Amino acid sequence: MSKRSPTVAVAAGLEKCPTGIKGLDEITKGGFPRGRPTLICGAAGCGKTLFGIEFLVRGAQDYGEPGVFVAFEEQPHELAQNVHSLGFDLRRLERQKKLFIEYVHVERSEIAETGEYDLEGLFLRLGDAIDTVKARRIVLDTLETLFAGLPNEAILRGELRRLFRWLKDRGVTAVITAERGEGQLTRQGLEEYVSDCVILLDHRLYDQVATRRLRVVKYRGTSHGTNEYPFLIDENGIDVLPITSVELAHVVSTERVSTGVPDLDVMLHGGPFRGSSILVSGTAGSGKSSIAAHMVHAACERGEKSLYFAYEESPQQIVRNMRSIGVDLGKYLRSGRLQCLAVRPTTYGLEMHLAAIHKAVRDHRPRLVVIDPITNFFTIANPAEVKTMLMRLVDFLKSQHITALFTSLTGGGKAMEATDAGVSSLIDTWILLRELEANGERNRALYVLKSRGSAHSHQVREFLLTRKGIQLVEPYVGPEGVLIGSARIAQQARQGKPSGKRQPASQAGVGR
Repeated sequence: MSKRSPTVAVAAGLEKCPTGIKGLDEITKGGFPRGRPTLICGAAGCGKTLFGIEFLVRGAQDYGEPGVFVAFEEQPHELAQNVHSLGFDLRRLERQKKLFIEYVHVERSEIAETGEYDLEGLFLRLGDAIDTVKARRIVLDTLETLFAGLPNEAILRGELRRLFRWLKDRGVTAVITAERGEGQLTRQGLEEYVSDCVILLDHRLYDQVATRRLRVVKYRGTSHGTNEYPFLIDENGIDVLPITSVELAHVVSTERVSTGVPDLDVMLHGGPFRGSSILVSGTAGSGKSSIAAHMVHAACERGEKSLYFAYEESPQQIVRNMRSIGVDLGKYLRSGRLQCLAVRPTTYGLEMHLAAIHKAVRDHRPRLVVIDPITNFFTIANPAEVKTMLMRLVDFLKSQHITALFTSLTGGGKAMEATDAGVSSLIDTWILLRELEANGERNRALYVLKSRGSAHSHQVREFLLTRKGIQLVEPYVGPEGVLIGSARIAQQARQGKPSGKRQPASQAGVGR
């Protein structure tokens, strides 16, 4: 069933036509100007044709607005084949009279008469196509083919205005694609001046990593997002990410969620707040991913969906490794409650990683998101860029009321109370893992460095990975201070105390 409210009106009276393209309507605050032409420009391969196709397909399927696609370069059957892999069945829409594809082969000799340019024949064909399906939307792809080789700029400007005026008079919302020019938005340098809305697409390569970006260059009669926004093209079409938030107005919760480690929940006075951000940092092998797995397992046990973004291990490897400490994530992967997306950081640029996370969150709708580890992003960007990206990510997840857990690798020899990304100020709860060497052995320790808005333990607890999961051992003070590992066990044995005995939570020294 189609949506029946395709028109968005703004305060100034300008009507907008929703594109149906994810994220684009948010950036343009409602869509393209209804009944006016929109120019989409960019270099070859940046996605102009696909934007036009999806604008028509979404209009026909979601908003009940038939459309016409006028191709000056590709044959209809070639066009249908090219977009079929994205889930767009143009032939079916044609049979349903929701789409009409018109191929126009331009011959200069046919439209040039006595040295002048005449578009009357084109207007007749466009008019017939619009009337055939009662079109409300039209796409012309691409404009250069129509005006290529026209030497007289005065005639070119006049015919462009005439074309755009004809489209306005027909009352259709038009999208015109154009190739990027040298030092200007289009090859002719005129189209952007007669268009009511201009969108620039860019497919750039930086350090051998490609990123697609979109920018609304102008939009007459209304405000709009002015930044560059990354966008994805995948099997579901186009996904634009409006990633910049201008306000800190997140809804907060007083509900606590379990970390999956009962002793850690006690240290956090019941667990972190729902919708908060948690950072687990430490050296390699200190147990960061194990804490993340416990928290994912606890969320899935509560019946909540979780997303796990892994940048070092495959999902199968994570499942195998976590089974060794009694955490079975495989059953939740199979049921779909847990989705694990593993990819090498060098596959995309930072913006594309952020775009992929946005899309996965929107599709899966999780209550918990794990990013493991954030330090792998340094292989593709500098610390300032990584911090900016993580700031946007934390902001996005908080706006969706999603609890987020980030792991961060601390390099040897560096201060433990520091992160390479410098994101500790963005985080609500920071858990620090350390490896302590004494008496010829290395042992793990854990403490809570901070937890905003909540009392928490100040103790350093011995951190054990057992076949039954993570255990935190109560601090044991011997004659030489706090003892851990075999030193603790030996001292307790000498004093005749059970090594596994724990103090009541009320005596654990929990405080701010």
